[in-house]
Amino acid sequence: MPKRITLKHIANTFGVSIATVSKALSDSYEISTSTKEKIVAYARENNYKSKSIDLSLLHKKTKTIGVIIPNIMNSFFAKVFVGIEAKANQHGYHLISCISNESYEKEVKTMELLKSDTLDGIIISLSEETQIKQQYAHLKNVVNEGVPIVMFDRVSDEIDCDKVIVDDLEGAYHATKHLINTGCKRVALISVIDNLSVGKLRVEGYRKALQEHHIPIQDKLIVKIGHNEDFDTAMKIVLADKSIDGLLCLEESAAVNALQIVKHMQYNIPEEMSIICFTNGKLLQHLTPSISAISQHGKHIGETAASMLIDRIENEDQNKPFTTKVVKTSLIKRESTKSIS
Repeated sequence: MPKRITLKHIANTFGVSIATVSKALSDSYEISTSTKEKIVAYARENNYKSKSIDLSLLHKKTKTIGVIIPNIMNSFFAKVFVGIEAKANQHGYHLISCISNESYEKEVKTMELLKSDTLDGIIISLSEETQIKQQYAHLKNVVNEGVPIVMFDRVSDEIDCDKVIVDDLEGAYHATKHLINTGCKRVALISVIDNLSVGKLRVEGYRKALQEHHIPIQDKLIVKIGHNEDFDTAMKIVLADKSIDGLLCLEESAAVNALQIVKHMQYNIPEEMSIICFTNGKLLQHLTPSISAISQHGKHIGETAASMLIDRIENEDQNKPFTTKVVKTSLIKRESTKSIS
């Protein structure tokens, strides 16, 4: 069976970039006629996605977008994907979806796979391991090859591209403020995402609220639980301090686990212990008691990311400046928190 050739193979054959090959196959005015004719002829002779070539020559686009998310089990990312798909379908785009499983290596390999295919652009949220390593060469290479990228939620300032982010600092600030305003005197923060940029921003928001209310910041109340630590044991040690009367959980599964431990320790919720968490998954409203949550509006983020990428793909102005859109959070009050008296 003959080996399937890729954009990279064609680029190496002619000593040009992948972006040049892609533009030649899409009949771009930026590529000389002679170069286009040679590349198109070679691609056809070697049976390189003939249907995609014909489609590109007619419409200058393949109408295909790659999406890389770090964790499909997280309800936030599931909602974002729903938003991306809805907006993509609306504009006649197809999706190739991939999951990095929080792995840097898998993210790099997935990016290589996607950019070697005929894609118009990529939407990505960085894996946890990528943010820990802070190695972004694979992303920079894609940008340099002319493939437009939109990053969402977990982003890097080192990458020049369009971005959609959540105002995580403000979300944590308002949540902590709400706990204080409902009578909580000592609020502990529970984080299982300290390695992530969003986790660090949420800690900043928590600190800001305490400082504004002249409440001393105590490091022992900022509880960072690693993947290899036993969550239940760590929480029981924290809750041995009976003066703690509020919990801000930075991630949904941590809040669910914390609720069970608090109930097992026979705290009355919310009278003796109030709980708020990121993010607003469906499970939270069906628990007893239901958990108050900070909604990040995942579906809207997905729609916004897809709209930004499609606009970048279809806009002929190559010098259009990159933008970062900030999505505000909302506090959804449920049974795990008291009402403001």
